[in-house]
Amino acid sequence: MAPELIITISGLRGLVGVNLTASVATEYGCAFGTYLKRNCPNDASRRPAVCIGTDSRPSGVMLKAAIAQGLNSVGIDVVDLGIVTTPSVGIMLRHLGCAGGIVVTASHNPIEYNGIKLLLANGIAPPAATAGQIKALFLDKQFDLVGLADRGQAACNDLTDDIHLDRVLSIIEPEVIARRKFKVVLDSVNGAGGPIGAKLLKKLGCELTAINSEPTGDFAHTPEPIKENLGGLCSEVRQSKADVGFAQDPDADRIAIVDENGEFIGEEFTLALAAKHIFASQSGMAAANLSTSRMIDDIAENGGGRVIRTAVGEANVANAMVQNNCIIGGEGNGGVIDLRVGPIRDSLVAMGLVLELMADTGKTVSELVAETGGYDMQKTKFAATKDQSQQIIDRAAKLFKDAKVDTTDGCRFDFDDGWLHIRSSNTEPIMRIIVETRDVRISQGYIDKVAEIRKEILA
Repeated sequence: MAPELIITISGLRGLVGVNLTASVATEYGCAFGTYLKRNCPNDASRRPAVCIGTDSRPSGVMLKAAIAQGLNSVGIDVVDLGIVTTPSVGIMLRHLGCAGGIVVTASHNPIEYNGIKLLLANGIAPPAATAGQIKALFLDKQFDLVGLADRGQAACNDLTDDIHLDRVLSIIEPEVIARRKFKVVLDSVNGAGGPIGAKLLKKLGCELTAINSEPTGDFAHTPEPIKENLGGLCSEVRQSKADVGFAQDPDADRIAIVDENGEFIGEEFTLALAAKHIFASQSGMAAANLSTSRMIDDIAENGGGRVIRTAVGEANVANAMVQNNCIIGGEGNGGVIDLRVGPIRDSLVAMGLVLELMADTGKTVSELVAETGGYDMQKTKFAATKDQSQQIIDRAAKLFKDAKVDTTDGCRFDFDDGWLHIRSSNTEPIMRIIVETRDVRISQGYIDKVAEIRKEILA
């Protein structure tokens, strides 16, 4: 029996040709279009429009065509952006005044997966209530189909890179970075970010070595930008004596960083370094999810600000940023959000801010890391159903009864010597454990205690 589609606030994700087929994509397009027509402000002068972009997965072409067919059939125009990054779609839909946007991407999942990510007119994924309405329309097949005369039309737009780059360049000082003539290695894992990433770095005067840069979708290595997948980038940084290495994920909404010694510094440092740069010249609020390192809290406090914590998920962070006029935000998976560019994690924003930090301070990545870190963070995961995950959380709450507890998303326990966050994944049937302390032995101790609970529950 085929596994069920995973449908969340961001859209749906599945195995291409197994549970994610052209007919499924068409019906999902019908559902999203129906929702938009029912809820968009009426404008008799034009039909609502939706921007569609894909990452580089070969299955994206088929799914995009199927989604466009669904949108057109309910009277929605489609603007085809081609192979572009996820943040690019968010920027373009607002630039063109579209009612929504769709990105055909499975982010860092393997190539056999793909997904359909939804964005509303504000460039943010739908809130839970809205996502529930769209899901119900899809499952119940309640589509507002139109006749031939009222069908939507399709058009292409090839200005995405230029508009995205202009937005990013407007929040930094390119000439300051260009004077340093940084040597940069960019690993784009043959995803959507290679061409536009190279354009940005060249505009910043960098001497670029691009690896896995062609957007073929034939991923050169496991696409999640974590340490075990970036040996080639680390070697290239050492061999070329580069100042920094950047690794994008397939839809280029986040990056991991390798220092000048070819050492992977940990994805948590992407947001921390970007925030360090922002808080050096501004004071205000930041936002991050409950699983993100407390480095950003230290940075914000030193800069006269504070951090708002949200449930895991880009949309949750972005909405908190908009509501509180945050000057920076993101997640500890390498995602950075700057509202001046858009309310979506953006690898180009992250690269620009980190390079400008290096230029302004005259410090290497390893020096910046040394003065910013100081915590041990460990992340692990294991297979578990939603019910099993809840049982583990309930048992942990009894064990850690003296901790400060936040149940916004799973359960986060704050102790005197660190914190522990356990939660069920939104996108796959697993449970995640994140712990951060100042001592690896303390961190491991908390993980071991959760492991004991897990054995009891899953026995």
